[in-house]
Amino acid sequence: MTAHATPVAEPAPPRAEALAATAATPAPTLSGWGRLPAPGREIFSESLESATRGAVLSRGLARSYGDASLPAHAADKVVNATMANRVLAFDEATGVIRVEAGVSLVELNRLFMPRGFFTPVTPGTKFVTVGGMVASDVHGKNHHVEGCFGAHVRSLRMRLADDSVVTCGPDENADLFDATVGGMGLLGHILEVEFTLHRIPSQWVWMESERVPDIDAFLAALAKSAPQWPMTMGWIDCLTRGRSMGRGILMAGRWATAEEAPPTPPRLGPQITLPFELPNWVLNPVTASLFNTAYYWRHLRQHAKQVVSPEPFFYPLDAVLHWNRGYGPRGFTQYQCVVPRAAGAPAVREFMELLTRLGGASPLCVIKDCGDEGRGMLSFPLSGMSIAVDMAVSPDVQNIVDKLNEFIIAAGGRIYLTKDRFTRPEHFRAMEPRLDRFLATREKYDPQRRLRSALSVRLFGDRA
Repeated sequence: MTAHATPVAEPAPPRAEALAATAATPAPTLSGWGRLPAPGREIFSESLESATRGAVLSRGLARSYGDASLPAHAADKVVNATMANRVLAFDEATGVIRVEAGVSLVELNRLFMPRGFFTPVTPGTKFVTVGGMVASDVHGKNHHVEGCFGAHVRSLRMRLADDSVVTCGPDENADLFDATVGGMGLLGHILEVEFTLHRIPSQWVWMESERVPDIDAFLAALAKSAPQWPMTMGWIDCLTRGRSMGRGILMAGRWATAEEAPPTPPRLGPQITLPFELPNWVLNPVTASLFNTAYYWRHLRQHAKQVVSPEPFFYPLDAVLHWNRGYGPRGFTQYQCVVPRAAGAPAVREFMELLTRLGGASPLCVIKDCGDEGRGMLSFPLSGMSIAVDMAVSPDVQNIVDKLNEFIIAAGGRIYLTKDRFTRPEHFRAMEPRLDRFLATREKYDPQRRLRSALSVRLFGDRA
């Protein structure tokens, strides 16, 4: 029999020393992609089944720009899902796959693209979890054809606020499903997701791109491309005013056929990391304008056709890890809205004029064509034009967001909660006619509002 020494507790330090040690250790914080911190810590576990019991929020790879994945209070139990990353089942005949919520899109691409499958919808980054894709009901370059990710989800396994575990889907607990898809994680913790992968003819993309001189020409080119191409999007210059306002590069693509594709699979390009936080002054109106001019004229030919790797086509910013450090310690936000098709091209032009006049925008501005509204109660897209622009956080950012929101409310549009940090609750209610239905469903499944986030406190009046 082996004797075990009884551990002896170390004596507590004197009060002055304890206070000094506490002061020297900063309180833990969490942040989203916008790098605006909030007090809190997260729990990592391979078992979401056990870790989510008693938790108030789940989060994945923290790519939501704003406060959707941030705790409402420093003491709230927050679970990080990324260690629960198993593929549970896959049917190669149908493409139906079941995964744990922490599986990342980068892993799905690595595992299934060589087998001829790809997610039906992909956002602009591969560094997201499948659970996050459901909570944000992500959309991509093919929204006008395939809708949002939620349209391809067959079922969800979830832990609710009362700690019960249920299954929901389009035909089972449909109200819970509709509120969860795009519901920012406020209806329950997503444990497992079943959805359908799409077959692809190759691992390459056939892309055609065009340099477009102004916003009116850009909208016309998008309208022409949408019926012809399954994937369309554009980068636009949201800093230049006058005749060239809204100039940019339009990209349209489809999966290359086996005959068009090179004989070998695409290789991943070199992974660059922005190793440190840049000073705030590096990104300013002058440097941003110079970047935009260089990027626009980098497209030397007005029209170009080529077969490209899916990485730069779908995820151009992923080539630089931690690129969000480029905005400096002040952090940044993204304003993404959709201008309804019913408002017409003049409304898009007016929005661009307002945006350029207000200032604050960065070189990152993307425009996409959106199809019909999905079934998710707070799902973002509706038929129209989506515009997304990054903005460094400045003393004027709240005023800029307020004015943009006022325009979008008048136009009948809406904003994307996954990107938002500064929208006021009265503005969100004014732009969201589906909100009462969402709140009623939340009341049904979580009457005590136990599941909450910094976003739900800001927009829905949850207790802090």
